[in-house]
Amino acid sequence: MNTPPLGRLYGVSLGPGDPELMTRRAWALLQRSDMVWTWPVRSTKSESYALDIATRAGLVPPARHAALLFPMTHDAEKLARHWLRAAETVLELLQGGQDVLFLVEGDASTFATFGYLARTLRGLAPEVEVEVVPGVTSFIASCAELRWPLAEQDDTVAIVPAAYGVGMVERLLDDFDTLVLMKVKPLLDDLIGLLERRGLIEHTCFVEKAGSPVERVVRDVRTLRGEKVNYLSLLIVKNPARVRGERVKGCKKKTSEPAVAGEEEIHE
Repeated sequence: MNTPPLGRLYGVSLGPGDPELMTRRAWALLQRSDMVWTWPVRSTKSESYALDIATRAGLVPPARHAALLFPMTHDAEKLARHWLRAAETVLELLQGGQDVLFLVEGDASTFATFGYLARTLRGLAPEVEVEVVPGVTSFIASCAELRWPLAEQDDTVAIVPAAYGVGMVERLLDDFDTLVLMKVKPLLDDLIGLLERRGLIEHTCFVEKAGSPVERVVRDVRTLRGEKVNYLSLLIVKNPARVRGERVKGCKKKTSEPAVAGEEEIHE
């Protein structure tokens, strides 16, 4: 009995919520009828935001599909067990000769569950081929919506989960022109207080579920004090008064030895 060739795993980034922000590569893969679709869920009772993006694009999951459980917990052992279970599910499909799509909201390389899946899968079967299809992130979509550049010229940028705490955010303000604070729900009131104290509240915007039909943009962030917001929320903070150190302008010219007679002199 011939063993079928090993399938390939695709981490397909779908963008932050608007189906029109999918790349042509992602769209082409989603059109293939020979694929098995998989997607992450936080619990057996929750729906997949990534799948919702695909279905709002008018796509229908193929007959063969699977929801993979990635629970919201900081318990390392529990997480490892679920990553392993998900990787084993995908590996079984790949060993049957099936190509597998893993649907990812935003970008598969940015705060995404796909990294855990791919790393665990490679630990089980290093020969598995994995393709990562890049996508638009929520903070890039948010900057476009706000008409705010993420960075200009030689600006510095930090993208930080807000869970690192207000103290960390305050330290970063001294070194970065733009801060993207992800998953701000638990610390929103504390962050508003910090930004008011640092005189940056007027240079801050809040975006919830960027690119989705229920996207919410709040430019006066103070109005959110005491309010419960969605997990998929972020703050973009511009820091126009940041004191910058000395920057090197351009590249230093190399000193060259005098040209030898008969040789061409090379000019920069």
